[in-house]
Amino acid sequence: MADNRLTGGREGSLEAPTRHPIEWQSPEYYDAGALERELDRVFDICHGCRRCFSLCNSFPTLFDLVDATASGEAHDVDKRDYGKVVEHCYLCDMCYMTKCPYVPPHPWNVDFPHLMLRAKALKHRTGTTRARDRLLSATDVVGRIAGIPVVSQIVNAANRSGAGRVLLEKAMGIDRSAPVPSYHSRTFRSRFRPGADADAVQATTDTRGKVAIFVTCYGNRNEPELVTDLAAVLRHNGIAVTVAPDEKCCGMPKLELGDLDGVARLKETNIPALGAMVDAGYDIVAPIPSCVLMYKQELPLLFPNDAEVRKVQSAIFDPFEYLWLRHKAGLLRTDFTAQLGRISYHVACHLRVQNMGLKTRDVLALVPGTQVEPIERCSGHDGTYAVKKEYRAASVRIGRPVMQKVESAGADHYASDCPMAGHQIESGLSAPRAPEHPLSLLRRAYGV
Repeated sequence: MADNRLTGGREGSLEAPTRHPIEWQSPEYYDAGALERELDRVFDICHGCRRCFSLCNSFPTLFDLVDATASGEAHDVDKRDYGKVVEHCYLCDMCYMTKCPYVPPHPWNVDFPHLMLRAKALKHRTGTTRARDRLLSATDVVGRIAGIPVVSQIVNAANRSGAGRVLLEKAMGIDRSAPVPSYHSRTFRSRFRPGADADAVQATTDTRGKVAIFVTCYGNRNEPELVTDLAAVLRHNGIAVTVAPDEKCCGMPKLELGDLDGVARLKETNIPALGAMVDAGYDIVAPIPSCVLMYKQELPLLFPNDAEVRKVQSAIFDPFEYLWLRHKAGLLRTDFTAQLGRISYHVACHLRVQNMGLKTRDVLALVPGTQVEPIERCSGHDGTYAVKKEYRAASVRIGRPVMQKVESAGADHYASDCPMAGHQIESGLSAPRAPEHPLSLLRRAYGV
């Protein structure tokens, strides 16, 4: 087993954890025998450690399978049950970033999320992925259809009715109690009007003072007011704002499905468009943590030799990461007109793994009369995991501690950087109460 040296609470190597490129274009990546041998190896290590038992449902599922064998050893688990472990992984990366002592550069070289990705990729390539799951990952297609005028009204009305949700559950396996987003026929991109660039764009060592917003499919069609709030906050701070002329889904839903060819197709649209904005002097800011993570981590690992991917990686920011950099340079306005009181703030997992610290908390704490109370636990939403009937109960169990903390805090507001996580929390509260996004709260504090 690993030695007992400690670094930041992590046993094992004193070096910072590192990630290896994903060799998804290699034939061996899809070799079923090689994959099974690596699953054998890693599952045996996980069984001997069990440090991640309190994270997602993959680990309890694995440990229950081991404990049910006569020997109590991982090598006696039926290989046909390995898929039960894989299907509960939603690639949040929290085991890799916060728990596992054996990640590289440790010689055992355990990267549990990327091993699960490999298993998902093999499943997708062999054509055994459910049609429901393929449809849920096609966010651009679903958004275009559901966002058609009149159609959007029908879809939203059906999603709000008990009978409609029962039919959706029977037809698609989408749990009737799970939060599902509304669709807007008037998208953010159709509403957006480029304003005049700031009179005197002020660049810093870390930021250029000009932002191209990567709107995201969710921000464009499901909560366009979120992106409107982002644009308003940036402009209030003298930052020129535009959008890239062409944009598709970032690819995270395809990644979670294991559809790596689909990820590559989306990249072929997004990277040239975003790279051109970087060349034109813009920073990139996206309001959804998963989308920022896709460009900061996943695409660079999938395409390690692509210079354009690296260019976008170096220029993309979370909104509050960007605002904090402006604050450090003395350029963030603090002319707040409203206090916010107490905020119960859920830190989204895909934000935590970016290792930037709690910048949302730090920026909101600049508002006088504001107290931010972070909750650093998983909400259980995790992409499409929480809406699927077969995983809904598990997702609620995972998110229950967050829901309980929000409820017991009795704060003036509760918020999450991930709007979908916010609605997952909302679904578990005993009294109906809508979440408020941190960007919306900041805009309110500015009074703009």
